[in-house]
Amino acid sequence: EVQLVESGGGLVQAGGSLRLSCVASGFTFDDYAIGWFRQAPGKEREKVSYISSSDGSTYYADSVKGRFTISSDNFKNTVYLQMNRLKPEDTAVYYCAAELGAITIATPDYWGQGTQVTVSS
Repeated sequence: EVQLVESGGGLVQAGGSLRLSCVASGFTFDDYAIGWFRQAPGKEREKVSYISSSDGSTYYADSVKGRFTISSDNFKNTVYLQMNRLKPEDTAVYYCAAELGAITIATPDYWGQGTQVTVSS
């Protein structure tokens, strides 16, 4: 059974940092593009960042470029999202997602349960 389990969310003041983790199990980690989406109340789900396990290429939404960094540890089957200089508009539920046999994420095959990130002003 494929599982994506997120952790690391919480409450932080504007300008602070958080690191999200997503542990993947049940599939061969190297064969996937894996990353993060977020959804704020009343808004559509937004693609935030992803990394390709095959070539290490990355994607960042314009809204997080220069502030967020995605990385992966294939030995631990874990992907991280380091979030710095957080803003109140970063407040959302963050979801880990993976797409099979791809170097990009367009339509994820698997989703985590989500972790809440709240940034206070």
